Amino acid sequence: MSGHSGRFRRWLSRAPGRSAFPGVTPAGSGTGDQQDERPAGAGGPQHIRSSLATRSVAREVFLLQLVLVVLLVAAAVVAIVVQAQRDTMTDARHRTLAAAESFAHSWGLQEALNSDNPTAKLQPLAEAARKASGVDAIIVYKLDGITLTHSDPRQIGKHVIGPYAEAARGKPFTRTFEGALGLSVVSAAPVKDSSGKVIAIVAAPVTVEKVQKSVNQQLPIFLGTAVGALALAGGGAGLVSRRLRRQTHGLGPAEMTRMYEHHDAVLHAVREGVLILGHDGRLLLANDEARRLLDLPADAEGRHVGDLGLDHRTAELLASDRIATDEVHLAQDRLLAVNKRSTTPYGAHQGSVVTLRDTTELRWLSGRAEVARERLRLLYDAGVRIGSTLNVERTTEELAQVAVPRFADIVTVELLDPVLKGEEPVVAGAELCRTAIAGLAPDHPLYPVGELIRFVPGTPAAGVDQVRSMVEPDLAGSSDWRSQDPERARRILEHGVHSLAVVPLRARGVVLGLVDFWRSRSSPPFDDEDLSFAEELAGRAAVGIDNARRYTRERTMAMTLQRSLMPRGLPDQDALEVAHRYLPAQAGVGGDWFDVIPLPGARVALVIGDVVGHGLHAAATMGRLRIAVHNFSALDLSPDELLGHLDELVTHIDVQDEDTKDGPAITGATCLYVVYDSVSGRVTAATAGHLPPAVAYSDGRVEFLHSPVSPPLGLGTSLPFETAELSLPEGSRLVLYTDGLVENRSRDLDAGLETLRAALAGPDRTPEDTCATVMQSLLPARSADDVALLVARTRRLDPAHVAEWDVPRDPAAVGPVRNACVSQLTDWGLQHIAYGTELILSELITNAIRYGAEPIHVRLLHTRSTLISEVSDGSSTSPHIRQAKDTDEDGRGLFLVAQFAEHWGTRYSPRGKTIWAAQAVGPDSLPSEEEPQEDLLSRWEDSEEW
Repeated sequence: MSGHSGRFRRWLSRAPGRSAFPGVTPAGSGTGDQQDERPAGAGGPQHIRSSLATRSVAREVFLLQLVLVVLLVAAAVVAIVVQAQRDTMTDARHRTLAAAESFAHSWGLQEALNSDNPTAKLQPLAEAARKASGVDAIIVYKLDGITLTHSDPRQIGKHVIGPYAEAARGKPFTRTFEGALGLSVVSAAPVKDSSGKVIAIVAAPVTVEKVQKSVNQQLPIFLGTAVGALALAGGGAGLVSRRLRRQTHGLGPAEMTRMYEHHDAVLHAVREGVLILGHDGRLLLANDEARRLLDLPADAEGRHVGDLGLDHRTAELLASDRIATDEVHLAQDRLLAVNKRSTTPYGAHQGSVVTLRDTTELRWLSGRAEVARERLRLLYDAGVRIGSTLNVERTTEELAQVAVPRFADIVTVELLDPVLKGEEPVVAGAELCRTAIAGLAPDHPLYPVGELIRFVPGTPAAGVDQVRSMVEPDLAGSSDWRSQDPERARRILEHGVHSLAVVPLRARGVVLGLVDFWRSRSSPPFDDEDLSFAEELAGRAAVGIDNARRYTRERTMAMTLQRSLMPRGLPDQDALEVAHRYLPAQAGVGGDWFDVIPLPGARVALVIGDVVGHGLHAAATMGRLRIAVHNFSALDLSPDELLGHLDELVTHIDVQDEDTKDGPAITGATCLYVVYDSVSGRVTAATAGHLPPAVAYSDGRVEFLHSPVSPPLGLGTSLPFETAELSLPEGSRLVLYTDGLVENRSRDLDAGLETLRAALAGPDRTPEDTCATVMQSLLPARSADDVALLVARTRRLDPAHVAEWDVPRDPAAVGPVRNACVSQLTDWGLQHIAYGTELILSELITNAIRYGAEPIHVRLLHTRSTLISEVSDGSSTSPHIRQAKDTDEDGRGLFLVAQFAEHWGTRYSPRGKTIWAAQAVGPDSLPSEEEPQEDLLSRWEDSEEW
């Protein structure tokens, strides 16, 4: 036993760092606290080391379990050893005492003691009993201490001294002593005769070591069992630790502590409600805030959400599998934002977690923020929509429309009457005119649009120049407001209107009018905050109205100027049947213009032009160009020469404008000049950057008369202008137009020209019908540029009304030609002007023969209202009319021509010049009677010029 106990003690006292269990690395071995990277569930020592090396609750629990098991096994071993020693001593006592008493009471012992040789009889019996009982010896003593039997025969017969007094007195005893063989136990029992007298003593000694050997034989079995139990306990602790490690997700004690602290914070400190629900709709956990928000009972956990007295909609959401994000639910007087998510991805048990936030105050704040955001958006929309057309009335309509219904249910706008006319607002004595209403049906009781309103003194809007922004939250209780028109006020109240905000439209410190915001029905009454916003809105609108007012004034002035500069009527002439259209742009007055100018020789000039830009400058420039064209056409210049002079004039004007800084240059002006001769049917055209005219024939064909390309006026290129000529049959239509007709943002120039060609094609139409068809086909709904259109249908002068003669350069030829002309006038029925015509032709032919050059040609043209006399020669010498003095011998010829002709003039051609004189053919065209014909004739005969 002692050997076994020593080994056990040595086993317990192994050096630190050595484990009694193979495959386990003890704490502090220097391997670190790194977890094995083997997958979870892998067995073997490596997995156990990984489990132990993990800093987690599982590791701590495993180590604690292992230490407890080791301590328990060690305590059990110590207890067993102590108990084995105790049992050994007890067994030795019991064994020796039993052996001594059994031998002392054996049959035949007294007889053997009384025999002559007791040793011989008792020694074999004693040896047999010793072997059977397992004691060291069975010793029989006499009362005198002489040994009768002994395991050692040498001791027989010797005297033994020992504590046998008690046995001699008849009582058995047991004693422990330290003998030569070590610690021993001896028991003694008296041997009595039949009378009860002690006659001998039987002693049975045994050494403790001998008894202990039998116990030590069982110790390996016990230790093996203990080791097996330790291994079983360690494996069980490892399995439990592994499961605990999975349950705690590898969290260490500090993390677990923080987790439980957070758990307590969520339950008690977080100001957001948290609910955890099972898959069956039962409440598993609710923190303090959730209990407060939902007013949950104390025993709410474990109960179904439908039994907690919640709102039906809320209970339905909590019990369902539906996911929710910031859903607003009512809980008593609170508005809760509810979020619900499933816990399936984050836990082994199916369920859901719900968070609750009290958004009652947040809803109020967000509502205020939403109102502010909506008003900012309204101001932005007002800035975009108000003032888009620069029209005063339209701007007020946009103000009313943008505020309804986002700010007011009804909006009315009144402006001072001068503002509508584009004039400066004059408040004193001015009336307000209602210009816009939005938000009411046609049968509304308010003043209609267009009605002049004069407010009664004492009403909120009285004194427009002094009125300030004001609010009437309750119109029913406002006597001042009702005093304006009691009957109308009653009808307005019956329509449900209950609140009014009046704001002046003020720009540049001047009041332009008023804007009234009305609310009706369930809309809340206006307050001071609403009034501030209304002032901001009205201020922005007032700027747009003032801009439109000033633009209206400028546009009115420009239109007045343009009307004064544009032709008010077409001149009377026989060469063309003319119709026209002019449409100003939506943006304002532009620089498009046209003109029809009668020319001598039964000719007509058609002019159309375009000045880039809009407004006063464009209109003034257009007038300057039109006057210049009239002046140049009076010189009877060819189209290319006229445009050349016009280009020089524009360049000169640009230089002057740049020096004086009066305005932008005219550069960009275009012009088309077309001359039609009704005698020959020939058309001559020249263009300065303008679109070509279209020619529509009576058979339906349409073509464009493309002149050589020339730059616009005023570029200073000094390039000559060229002409294009074309003979037209009678009834053809010449179409002149500006680019606003054929070109816009949605249609390019080529497409516009093709559309114009299609509109002109087809059966013959009058110029008026042609204008209507073209405008209907090509004019956009809202033109960004002004449009000018001129359509002229050609007429031919009857050849019977044309007479021509070639005159040789001989003074004697004057008489015959003059007589022939008088004869022709008789044929035409113009005898009443024959005398004047004879004088005119005599003077012109004589001057051509005297001062001109051959060839000399005379032509008479009889139109509907005019007789034109023309004398041409090959000289370019220009005649000049002058007042002849009494001492002058010549100089009176052209004076006589001017007396008998309404108009006269000179035109030049590549072949020379032509002097013409036009006479009216009416009955009132007789020569003046103030001077006798003889006197005029005598003056004519003596006159010489050139």
